Amino acid sequence: MARPMWKGSIGFGLVSIPVGLTPAVRQQDVRFSLFHDADGGRIREKRVCEKDGKEVPYEHVVKGHPVAKNRIVLVTQDDLKKLRPTAEKVIDVEAFVEIEEVDPVFFERHYYVLPDGKAAEKAYALFVAALKNAQKAAVGRIVLSTKEHLALVRVFEAGLMLSTMVFNDEVVSAPSLTHPATSAKEVKMAEALIEQMTGPFEPSQYHDKYREKVLGLIKQKGEGKSVVMPEPPVREQFTDLSDALERSLATVKGRGERAQPHARVREGHKPRQRARARGR
Repeated sequence: MARPMWKGSIGFGLVSIPVGLTPAVRQQDVRFSLFHDADGGRIREKRVCEKDGKEVPYEHVVKGHPVAKNRIVLVTQDDLKKLRPTAEKVIDVEAFVEIEEVDPVFFERHYYVLPDGKAAEKAYALFVAALKNAQKAAVGRIVLSTKEHLALVRVFEAGLMLSTMVFNDEVVSAPSLTHPATSAKEVKMAEALIEQMTGPFEPSQYHDKYREKVLGLIKQKGEGKSVVMPEPPVREQFTDLSDALERSLATVKGRGERAQPHARVREGHKPRQRARARGR
C-alpha cells in the first residue's frame, strides 16, 4: 500500500475520522530532458535578472505581484505562511450533495481516502455506509501544498475517494453559440448512430496510442534501428451531412454484424441509467 502523502481527518458533525490520502491517478506521460544537439550536453535553465543579465542565486529570488505599471509588491514566504488556514489537517464537511449535480468541469485531482489506523476503521466504515445508502457526496475544503481546495468526498469501490475541485469563479463561462437549423431526418440518423455506438464504459479498452508510439520510437532508436514513420490515415471527407451520416451508420452496423453474425447490431439494447456514484 502506498504511503499517504497527506494525513488529517474528516470532520463529520462531531465525529472525527482520521484518514490519509494517496494519489488515485498516476500520469504516464513520456518525459524528455533537453540536450545540446552538437555535443549531447544537458541543457540547464538558469534564473537570470532581466535588468543586469546576471544569474540570481535561489536565496535571492522572491515572489512578487504587479499592481501598477513599473510597480510590484514583493511577498515573502513568512507573509504567505501567516495567511494559511489554521485547520490545515481537517476536512470539515460543509454540505452533502447529489453527485450528478457536480459537473466534471469542476474536478481537478483524485485521491483515495484511507482510514488512518485501527481506531479509525469503524468511523470510516460508518461514513462509507451512510454515504452509500444516502447516495450522496460530501463537500468540504482541504489545504494541499499551501493552497486551499474545494473537495468532494464520495464512495468509490469499497472505500472513499476525494476529488479536489476548482472554485466557481475559476470556471470560464461557456461561449455563446447559435446553431443552424437541422432536418428531422438528419437528427434521427444521428440518434441512430449514437444508439448503434452505445455500450457500457470499459476503461481497459482505451489506451494511450501516442505514448505507445513514442516509447516504440525511443526503443528503436536506442537499438540503432532505422525508424520508418507510418503515413497518417487519410480520412474520407464528406461535404453532404446526410451522406456522411448514412455511410457512418452502414460502417458501424457492418462492423457489429461481423462481430455478431447471427444477431442484429444493438438489437433490444436499452441504455443503462447513469450511475450515481461508484461502489453501490
